[in-house]
Amino acid sequence: MRVSRVYIDTALNVGQDLALNEEASHYLRSVLRLKAEQSIILFNGTGGEFAGKLTEVSRKSVRVKIEKLLDRDVESPLSVHIGMGISRGDRMDWSIQKAVELGVNQLTPLITERCVIKFNDDKKLQRWQHWLHIIQHATEQSGRTRIPELGQICPMATWAHQQQGLKVFLDPFAEQTLTQLPEKTQQITLLSGPEGGFSDHERKLALAAGFIPVRLGARILRTETAILTALAAVQTLWGDFN
Repeated sequence: MRVSRVYIDTALNVGQDLALNEEASHYLRSVLRLKAEQSIILFNGTGGEFAGKLTEVSRKSVRVKIEKLLDRDVESPLSVHIGMGISRGDRMDWSIQKAVELGVNQLTPLITERCVIKFNDDKKLQRWQHWLHIIQHATEQSGRTRIPELGQICPMATWAHQQQGLKVFLDPFAEQTLTQLPEKTQQITLLSGPEGGFSDHERKLALAAGFIPVRLGARILRTETAILTALAAVQTLWGDFN
């Protein structure tokens, strides 16, 4: 029987009797309909996870007694940062969720020339918090013990010049493929565009910032397909898919 995993943004210690926050309590009580004495796994995104048992499940409180530390690590040896051109609605949500499942370590939403969503400060914060929530739940579901970092929403030009190491620009018009890149790497930064791709100006900007243009096969991929294809490919070449 599968034991439910729940992310908790707090310090965790063996022997601790912990009252869960309202969101986690609602999920366990009303969605999963768990009962007292059932087993549960908690993690706080910093590595490892904790096995425990529900000691109380009521409208007033849901409490867990932490029994032992489970020292498990499912992170890839390849560190991947994605700069992701912001796309509309479900496309962005879906891309973020699946990128977490595929092992991304850091995500940064990028404002580009062809970005159709306009942000004021309040909307930026609202969207950022929404995407963070998706990351947390995808980490729960996929069995990861570390929460990928979500960078602040920023212009592509600002982000591109701040990156270090091997930098790859997903460009359907490039001549080079991923297999022509250096054979060994432990860190890679991927730059992916929104619907409609990058403008000519943005392509030149990426090149000036040291990004290598790379194509993913002979076909033009949708933004969400390109992100996941690139992640699967780099995990196969240098990560834990091999």
